[in-house]
Amino acid sequence: MTGKELKIEAKAENLQTVLSFIEQVLDAVSCPPRAQMQITVAAEEVFVNIASYAYAPETGTATVRLELSGEPQTVTVTFIDTGIPFDPLKKADPDVTLPAEERGIGGLGIFMTKKLMDDVRYEYRDGKNVLTLKKNLQV
Repeated sequence: MTGKELKIEAKAENLQTVLSFIEQVLDAVSCPPRAQMQITVAAEEVFVNIASYAYAPETGTATVRLELSGEPQTVTVTFIDTGIPFDPLKKADPDVTLPAEERGIGGLGIFMTKKLMDDVRYEYRDGKNVLTLKKNLQV
C-alpha cells in the first residue's frame, strides 16, 4: 500500500469521518483487531486535540496520512496541521500512580498514545505541526 490521505476540517464533529477513514484503510490491509483498536484510540486522542486546540478559537484543516511499510509490517499515521506550534511530547508524563484528583490537568491522552504506539514523533517544519504515530503489526 502506498499512502492514503484525508484532508478535513479540524472540528470535533469530524472525528467519526477520520476514524472511519482509518478503519477502512486498516481493514483493507487486514490489520489485526488489537492493533487496529490501539491505532484508532491514539488517532482519536490526537485528532480531538488538534480540533480543540490547534486553531482555537478559529478552525483550520488537518491532514491524516496512513502508510504501510516494511518487514515487520508497520502502520504509520501522520497528523499534519498549520495551527499553533505545539510539541505534545515535551510535556512530562503524568504520574499515574497518584489518584486522579491529585494529578495535574492534561497530558494523559498523549501519555496513553505513547503507550499504545511503538513510536511517536513530533516535528515542526515548514509552518506545520507533524505528529507521526507508528505501530508494528504483529500477527
